[in-house]
Amino acid sequence: MMDVGRHPRIELMTFSEVESVTGYVGNFQVTVRKKARYVDASECTACAECSKVCPVAVPDEYQQGFSSRKAIYLPFPQAVPSAYILNMENCLGNNPIACGKCAEVCEKKCINYDDQDELVKIEVGVIITATGMQVYDPTEYDEYGYTRYENVITSMEFERLICAGGPTEGHFIRPSDRRAPQTIGFIQCVGSRSRDGRGNPYCSNICCMNTVKDTLLLCDHYPGIEAKVFYMDIRAFGKGFEDLYMRSKEEGVRYIRGIPGEVIENPDTRNLTLTVENTTTGRLEKHELEMIVLSQGVIPRQDGDSIRKLLTLSTTSDGFIMESHPKLKPVDAPTRGIYLAGCVESPKDVKDSVTQASAAAARASILLNAGKTKVEAITSQIDTDKCNYCGICAKVCPYNAILAPDRKAEKAPIIIQAACAGCGACAAECPQDAITMRHFTDEQMMAQIEAILEVEPHKHLLTFACNWCSYAGGDDAGTARLQYPTTCRLIRTMCSGRVDEKFVWHAFRLGAPIVLVSGCHFSDCHYISAVRWTQKRMDRMWNKLDKLGIRPERLRLEWISAAEGQKFAKVMREIEDAVKAVTTEEIEFTMKVLAEEEAKNKAKKEKRKAKAAAEVTA
Repeated sequence: MMDVGRHPRIELMTFSEVESVTGYVGNFQVTVRKKARYVDASECTACAECSKVCPVAVPDEYQQGFSSRKAIYLPFPQAVPSAYILNMENCLGNNPIACGKCAEVCEKKCINYDDQDELVKIEVGVIITATGMQVYDPTEYDEYGYTRYENVITSMEFERLICAGGPTEGHFIRPSDRRAPQTIGFIQCVGSRSRDGRGNPYCSNICCMNTVKDTLLLCDHYPGIEAKVFYMDIRAFGKGFEDLYMRSKEEGVRYIRGIPGEVIENPDTRNLTLTVENTTTGRLEKHELEMIVLSQGVIPRQDGDSIRKLLTLSTTSDGFIMESHPKLKPVDAPTRGIYLAGCVESPKDVKDSVTQASAAAARASILLNAGKTKVEAITSQIDTDKCNYCGICAKVCPYNAILAPDRKAEKAPIIIQAACAGCGACAAECPQDAITMRHFTDEQMMAQIEAILEVEPHKHLLTFACNWCSYAGGDDAGTARLQYPTTCRLIRTMCSGRVDEKFVWHAFRLGAPIVLVSGCHFSDCHYISAVRWTQKRMDRMWNKLDKLGIRPERLRLEWISAAEGQKFAKVMREIEDAVKAVTTEEIEFTMKVLAEEEAKNKAKKEKRKAKAAAEVTA
């Protein structure tokens, strides 16, 4: 970080946060709020005289609350810039000034109680998101006694206690009596791999090896100490990790397979009794320990929603930011021009974070050096003659690629081609059919439907498949040689959000027994939130079918990912039976009802046009 601060081509904005992000790839406008430090960082020499006279003492967040800090303080020893900062929430006040001692002793006159936040606007070509993660708070695991028993700490608190720059200068002690413990237990997967309503179902990746490292530190610093690790599985898959694990065992650390069920404290000695079922021996064991360390998992940042909204990103089911493609574009966000690095994308250790950061920097440099960006020719375009300035397209677009129209000025919406990803949700929702998707036009889609249903339509299952998930799931089923009915006919769309209602009605009017719309799972949508519009559209169509006396079950919706080839084949086999169950009379009734409905709609449109023409003439 110090090297970054010294670099002539890097502007490091500390104690700042991003307020807003507008624009698109190559032309982002970012507004940054530089928060008031109340100390001039360019003049401060970190002499600490101000901190010595400050009468306020509050828990030090950096030291996990094991020591205190003043209202004016250095955030941490390696802080850049190396300057003090005044926290006004802790200060005795500056309006009026109730103390002012720090300003009085500052020889450089660095302290300014009237300092204000500053908004800075910058223009950038690309954005790399590296906002990191947070650690899980294990308080809800009440059986372990965290916050009730002083000698039950977390792995983060362990790090501060054993660190040379920590509150005890590296002398590892029990918080209750400040003496070195002789028996220590580590409980793994606290907040990870949990499905009981607490914690998270995913593996936090770093916890196992962090505990292995901690046990080695203890054995090196305190020979003869007894350490026990209680675990589900030890996941040591990185380079050299297995060697560290075996070295820990050789040092005498006991690894007991089983997650403890209860921790009880002896009020006299403050020692802890831990009860665990050893799944290796099949016995219930009790262990007497002087201290317990909870190896807590990691979670997405709590302000992740604001970050996601700022950059129009999407998240996976675990809350971390979703990449464009897990294999082909692991550092690209779905929004073009935005890249991901580190634990914002998933839990990972330092080596993997550095690797991903290097990849993100390389991807960004390629785009910046090119000076221009190529977009796939599947973007949308607006016919201004048909547009009635309703603004639905701008509301639907998950990338904010459509500038909203101005009805009063009769200014049509504008599509930013560089930002458009071609999902087609805007075209499907446009009530005036004023939007055309290149290479996926309405005429092309209608022609495919007609070709599929031209001969024996009652035998075919018409399926609209999302390019990134469902269509790829069909490929997966094919390459795996999975058997499913040959009557399935696929129409590829870039996203299920492209499936217009008129496509479905046209298929039913031509005699389709069942129409299947298939797309990504909500958490896997390649186009951020376009799949949610698919759901809303399907709900409308199901309601309409019910009103027209047509079975809604004949319109199916399935979420199938690219890796779910087996599910694809299974769904096709299930629907094949439903296709056979649709009678000829039912199909003819549907064709008749929808033909009458189409005629009514055409008559209404002609009437509206005639009325509008009469008003113009008048």
